[in-house]
Parts: sequence; structure tokens; C-alpha cells
Amino acid sequence: MKDPYLVVERPLVTEKSTAAAEQGKYTFKVHPDANKIEIREAIEQIYPNVHVTKVNTISVRGKPYRLGRYKTRKHPDWKKAIVTLRQGESIEIFEGV
Repeated sequence: MKDPYLVVERPLVTEKSTAAAEQGKYTFKVHPDANKIEIREAIEQIYPNVHVTKVNTISVRGKPYRLGRYKTRKHPDWKKAIVTLRQGESIEIFEGV
């Protein structure tokens, strides 16, 4: 994966992620096959004035639902990354939300 916009799909803006952004931790939805090194490089390419110090990843299971006697998944599995930046740095998309 070379294109950073294929690695990092979109930022996640929730109450919890907005509160964590005040501490320098930003949450993104990333490609399920992306590893921590690819996520770090993609964030630093997309936002050129930030330096990533830590990347935590979480695999989120899709929500199941029942259709009669059959169980299936309504939403697919996806991957979330929590990126910690250097002290004093921030990403503007999360500011003022």
C-alpha cells in the first residue's frame, strides 16, 4: 500500500475521540490490512506538520443481525487506529468540533 489515502480511510469524530484529541490522541478508520508502520507513514504524509510517536490498532467486529433463523453480518469488520502525536502538535480537522 503506497497511497496514504488508501491506508487511512477517514478520521473518526465521536465524543470519545474528541475528548482524546485534547491529549494528542487522534482516531482514524484504516484499511484492515494496514500495519502500524504504514499507518504512521500515511499520517505523516497526509498531515505534513505532525510527527507520530505511537500507533495503537484495534480490529472492530461488524455488527451481526438475524434474518429469520440465519445469522449474518450487517456491517463488515473494520480496523481503527489511535495515533499519538508529539507534545504540542495537533491536527486541524479535529479542532473546534
